[in-house]
Amino acid sequence: MQAFGNVATEPVRKISKTSGRAYYEFRMCESQRGTDADPTWYTVRIMKDVSPELKKGDFVKTTGKLKADFYLSREGKPTGTLLIIAFESTKIAKPVAATSSEQQMAA
Repeated sequence: MQAFGNVATEPVRKISKTSGRAYYEFRMCESQRGTDADPTWYTVRIMKDVSPELKKGDFVKTTGKLKADFYLSREGKPTGTLLIIAFESTKIAKPVAATSSEQQMAA
């Protein structure tokens, strides 16, 4: 799957309890164009021990496998998140609106 959205938390390096391998994890908010009253939130897990060089607010394209991750909250209630096991998560530039002088030059 591919998802486009904004990095909502700084990527954090973690260590897998089962394999002992390092990975990076962050939250991402995917929304439709314009104002989206109900955006989709994902936890993105990049299974590489290489910093993704992403910051909070970056617009990214994430490619990977989607899973539903269920667990018990701190209060003991069942909860879950949409988890993307990412092959890549790359910063991309949002299109910038052309200024009026650029539009005149193009005409």
